[in-house]
Formats: sequence, structure tokens, C-alpha cells
Amino acid sequence: MPATDPNPKTAIRASARETRACAFERFGGRMGAVVTANFFAQFSHPPGVDMAGYWPTTEEADIRPLMTALHQRGHRLALPRVVARGAPLRFLRWHPGDRLETGFGGILEPAAGAEEIHPEVLLVPLLGFDGTGLRLGYGGGFYDRTLAALRKARDVEAIGIAYSDQEVDSLPAGDHDERLDWVVTELGCRRFGRP
Repeated sequence: MPATDPNPKTAIRASARETRACAFERFGGRMGAVVTANFFAQFSHPPGVDMAGYWPTTEEADIRPLMTALHQRGHRLALPRVVARGAPLRFLRWHPGDRLETGFGGILEPAAGAEEIHPEVLLVPLLGFDGTGLRLGYGGGFYDRTLAALRKARDVEAIGIAYSDQEVDSLPAGDHDERLDWVVTELGCRRFGRP
């Protein structure tokens, strides 16, 4: 009898990767401009608010145009850097055009010596999300640990960036899952109520 995976999210992740790949093929080239327009139609954070984004990999929604626009509006920006498995992410200062290093999982990160930022707003990549703001990540728990740590210190806004096709009916909730406050897709912005 074949062994079964005890983690219910494993099969969901496999399906979510296929869904995202199809959405990227259909819409990926336009996503950056549309997400930027939708973000600014909803949000007007003052320039003093520090923000963290991510450097998109493969089929993730591209937020580089949004990050550039936020920089032009006076926000200090950061990108995540993995410190170790099981540890929260560090967010290091980033300006458009800065050289990045290949880090954990082949993801591009700022150099280890860059200034650390404690963001008030996080733009978060994902594989899937549901109508309650639960986020399906990649299985490492990095963003859940990071959001939990940041939210202990102060109010932090987590904004998922996704294709609308990445929404699923429901996701299994774990004890340590941190919910998104918003998601921005090519269709617009959607707010969730955090318990």
C-alpha cells in the first residue's frame, strides 16, 4: 500500500502551481501594470510607511513596477532575505536597480549587509488564497513566522498579490497560519477580516 502524505496542503499546492502557471501564461506579461493600477486605486499609504515586497520567481505575479512606483512616491522599500530554516525573514533595504544575490531556493535577495527595515506593509507572494484571507504558501512557513513576529510588535498589513484564478473555495487552517488583510489581483482589491 503506498504511503500517504499526512499534510493536506501538499495536493492543494500541486494543483495551485498548475493553476498559477496557466494564469501566468494567459496574463503574466500584463500583471505588473494592472496590479500597480489596482493597488493605487485602493491604497494611499503616506510616504513615511516602510514597505516590503518580493522579487518574483517564475510564475509569481510581478510587482516590480509597483515597487518602483512606491519608491518614486517616497517609501523605503525592502526585500526578504532568508536567515535560516525555521526563522522569520529579515527585510533588507532595496532601491530599484540594486544588485541582488542568489539566496535560499534560488530567490534573489539583497546583500546581507544591507540596512534592515521593519516594514508596516508586506506585499506577499502566494500559491493560493481563500475567501477568509488564508494564504497557501510554499510549505516553509517563512511568512507565517514573519507575520506573527511583526504583528506582536505592532499592526502590520499583509497584502497578498495573486491572479484571481488562484482563489480556492477553502484552505485547511493550521494553528500557526497568519491571514492576509487584503489581496490584489488583476480584478481589483479585496479586504479580509482578520479574527
